[in-house]
Amino acid sequence: MSDRVYLYDSTLRDGAQTQGVDFTVAVKRAIALALDQLGIDYVEGGWPGANPTDDAFFREAPVLRHARFTAFSMTRRPGRSAENDPGLADLIGSRAGAVCMVGKSWDFHVDVALAIPREENLAMIADSIAYARTKAPEVLFDAEHFFDGYKANPDYALACVKAAYAAGARWVVLCDTNGGTLPDEVTRIVAAVVEHVPGSRLGIHCHNDTENAVANSLAAVRAGARQVQGTLNGLGERCGNANLVSILPSLMLKMGFATGVSEAGLAQLTRISRLLDERLNRPHVRNAAYVGESAFAHKGGLHVSAVEKDPRSYEHVRPEAVGNARRIVVSDQAGRSNILARFREIGIEVDPGHPKIGDLLREVKAREFEGYAYDGADASFALLARRALGEVPEYFRLQSFRVLDERRWNTKGELITLSEATVKVDVGKERHMTVAEGNGPVNALDNALRKALVAIYPALADMVLVDYKVRILTPDAGTAAVTRVMIESADRSGERWTTLGVSANVIDVSYNALFDGIVYKLHRDGVASVR
Repeated sequence: MSDRVYLYDSTLRDGAQTQGVDFTVAVKRAIALALDQLGIDYVEGGWPGANPTDDAFFREAPVLRHARFTAFSMTRRPGRSAENDPGLADLIGSRAGAVCMVGKSWDFHVDVALAIPREENLAMIADSIAYARTKAPEVLFDAEHFFDGYKANPDYALACVKAAYAAGARWVVLCDTNGGTLPDEVTRIVAAVVEHVPGSRLGIHCHNDTENAVANSLAAVRAGARQVQGTLNGLGERCGNANLVSILPSLMLKMGFATGVSEAGLAQLTRISRLLDERLNRPHVRNAAYVGESAFAHKGGLHVSAVEKDPRSYEHVRPEAVGNARRIVVSDQAGRSNILARFREIGIEVDPGHPKIGDLLREVKAREFEGYAYDGADASFALLARRALGEVPEYFRLQSFRVLDERRWNTKGELITLSEATVKVDVGKERHMTVAEGNGPVNALDNALRKALVAIYPALADMVLVDYKVRILTPDAGTAAVTRVMIESADRSGERWTTLGVSANVIDVSYNALFDGIVYKLHRDGVASVR
């Protein structure tokens, strides 16, 4: 049997079921591109036709270099042909590189939820896959509640997956939908299924309701399955889905399986895990396996002594292998190699012995202590690095800004809020003052700033703000809390970049992020500063 395991990420659909998670199109795009960079084989974009966000995302589907962009839906409805089913039409119309459809495999659901003959459910599976095979490059079948179905009626559950396999599904995925199956059961049942469906065509999709989703996924691979489905950081409804961030290094570093992820890709794992949390305004789990800040942290005493003599004593893998770093809490030794790796990512080639590297490392650590988080803001990190090397000119200098908000009743009796910003900036030897209104104080400030600059730097004319997030860093301080703002910008070239700022004043921190976004655009485009 092949030692290659294929990875299927469903963060953008399953992860959207997480309480408190709401993906925008911009966030979906950023995560899809990060997963592609990591080396994931399949990136599921969502369910076409299910909601406006997914529809917009599929209309603006990102171009992936490695992963196969996948659309999700369900098999045809009872009483309809596959050719005339509106759900399948939306699925096929997505023009995704692969389609995955879910169908019932538990006789209880067929009898009670669908209330149709069991033979009709088998026909729905076979018809849908056979039809999709004529329209899509690759078809997957997700056997919903398979493990419950197998334990209740193994013959019927097997009949469902065999129908999908016979109809031409590239992957038949066994789903532990309610997360109640234990690893020994997964091992036994997957081994039985492999007798009917080759492991090279079999996948596993686990939920985490017994805290066994990762263990169950690895057990299924041991039993023969060769595709694993999961989400970044274990996002998902109820207790979440299988955490690909834990599964991936376990497969590669512990079990010796090949995946589509290279060693260099695996070294991006910590950054991408944290990028997701930053994009969603969620705190990163400090003790998360492999990627948490505490995963390789050692606090004084005998452990530190042992680690200094032989890191293998308390570190099961090299932290660098997953993009993390050893942390000796009383004197942090980590950082230089990570900084150099980030340099390479943003296209900066620099001698590891460059005297400015140490200064930059100290500045990054000081800023992260203040609340900066560069894992989700590559543009701000690139500027910080290039400034340290003396490569970023001064395009303009802010002298002052003022933002006014007025809330009042208009002549129609409607309660409205108006925002107005006044900005004074020096460009070269000239001072410019502009006033602009906007939809809120940040938009007004953005409009005023670019109004002052666009005549001097025309490249800014096509720059737009596409996403804005505020994160409270010190919630105990109430309305005086320190906040972190992340702003995503874009231009007509299609490139997007993210910048950030940290301050106790939300307008001030927004300006800092806006400033970085403008400077990044000008520097990236090779614009010369005005003297």
